[in-house]
Parts: sequence; C-alpha cells; structure tokens
Amino acid sequence: MSIKSIVNVPWWAKIRIKMLLSRIPVSYRSWQKLALFQHGYMEEPEYAFKVFQTHFESASVRFGPSGFTALELGPGDSLFSALIANAYGASKIYLVDVDRFAREDLPPYREMLYYIANKGMQAPDIRQVKSLNTMLSLCRASYLTEGLESLRSIPDASIDFLWSNAVLEHVRLDQFEETIRETRRILKPTGVVSHQVDLRDHLGGALNNLRYTREKWESPRMSQSGFYTNRIRFAEMLRIFKSAGFHINAVHAAHWEKIPTSRRAMQPEFSSLKDADLLVKGFSVLLTPTEPKLDGLS
Repeated sequence: MSIKSIVNVPWWAKIRIKMLLSRIPVSYRSWQKLALFQHGYMEEPEYAFKVFQTHFESASVRFGPSGFTALELGPGDSLFSALIANAYGASKIYLVDVDRFAREDLPPYREMLYYIANKGMQAPDIRQVKSLNTMLSLCRASYLTEGLESLRSIPDASIDFLWSNAVLEHVRLDQFEETIRETRRILKPTGVVSHQVDLRDHLGGALNNLRYTREKWESPRMSQSGFYTNRIRFAEMLRIFKSAGFHINAVHAAHWEKIPTSRRAMQPEFSSLKDADLLVKGFSVLLTPTEPKLDGLS
C-alpha cells in the first residue's frame, strides 16, 4: 500500500491500519519518514519560525535586559524552538514532551540557524557543534521528556511565556486537568500562555472520534495507536482553564458551517452537546493568571 493510499483511506480504515502498524516493532523515526506517525511539521524552518512568532506576538511578551524564561509544551519532531526562542531573547528555555521524539542529527538545526540569520536575528553559532545536547546547552535550553512528571520538576512561578501548538488535544484525558494546573503553577504572576488547539478528529478532520465509548477510546489499544485525542470539547476546555486559575484574555475559534459527523453516530455525552460547542473545530487562546482573591473580599 502506498503512502498516498494510506492517507486517503476512510477514517474507519485508517484506525485499523494505524492500530496494526503501531504494533510492529519499528522505531518512531522510521514511521515518521513515511509520514504515518508524524507529530506536525516542526522540522520545517519556515513553519517552526512562524508558529513561534505567532504565539509570541499574540502574547505580547514583555521582558527586560535579562530576557525571559520560555516553555514549549510538545515540541514534537524538532527542537527548533530552542534556537528561535533564544533569537527572540529567551534566557532559559524548557521543551517538554512525553517522549524523545525530536531528531538529534544536526544538519536540520544548522538549516534553522541559517533561516534565523536571514531574518536578521542572532542565535548561538552551532555550525561546529557535534551533539544535540551541546546545542541545547548553548541555547540555555532543557529537553524534558517525561510529560507531566517533567512539568512537576519545574520551579513554581518561573515561566514568563508558555505556548503549545496543536498539542493540548493529545494530552491524555486522565492527565489533562493536572497538566493545566501544573502550567498555572509554574507561570509567573506576570506570565502569559498561548495555546492553539485542534478539536477535529485526527483521522479525517471531522468528529468521528466521538463515536466511541470512553472505555474503548481510552483503552491502550486505541490510545497508543497514533490517532488519539482526548475529545475535550471547546466549552469544557475553557472551563478547565478557568478552574486551574487562568483568566481567558482572548479566544478566537474556527467553526464548521455544519456539524461534520451525525449526532446519531456520537456517544450520548457528545450528542447531547449544543451545536455551538460541536461546531468549533479549533481555537487559539491567551491565558494569564487569575488574580487571587483577598480574604474577606469578593
């Protein structure tokens, strides 16, 4: 079967194919070369730069001569963000993921460096660097790959700017609320968070993931096969942000013209939702810490 034919198969067949392929003992890097289990497009310098630029400028990050501390949640297939954030003035960078997905060969990072230089910006000179760890050290960056445990290791109120791009929907359902609480804990009182969230199924861009019971969808057989999303809908995700202690400064949602998957096919917990919730296919949001209430004051 060709790569093109795999991409174009119906959503239900794609589930079966990916479940089968995920059980073959082949490395993630090998699958990624076939575009079967790829974590976004962060190996493309122009794309990676635009992603950071969009989040950074939307957040209007302010920092002094000592720079700022940044954290990317889910860097995926590359650590380009270490070079980019450094060029923007970051003095410390955390790159937090659930596994070591990022490529470690250096030519792509040198290509990213050239791209940054062509923008008239400066990043550490890595042309003679021999290892990824050395590059990260020059960028004052830490690559942490234990997911929630990695977030727990970061000091309280230490992050000025935190961002993620099409990542939150992949956080396991049973870890999502704690993950958001951890991002609130590590954010400075003056810090800013920018998230871009994709609420479509990662099968064909509709809502076919809502057809399955929670028990089946969250089972290891389904959740470890490369198409998992936590299925948290728009209104519920905003509620979780607020409950964790965030103020929603701005939110911009993209909508379908009509619900792309029949309500009759959905599980009751989803089919009972309002149209306004099911029509949201993705959104961007800016978060800042909610000011704590003083005792005796409302």
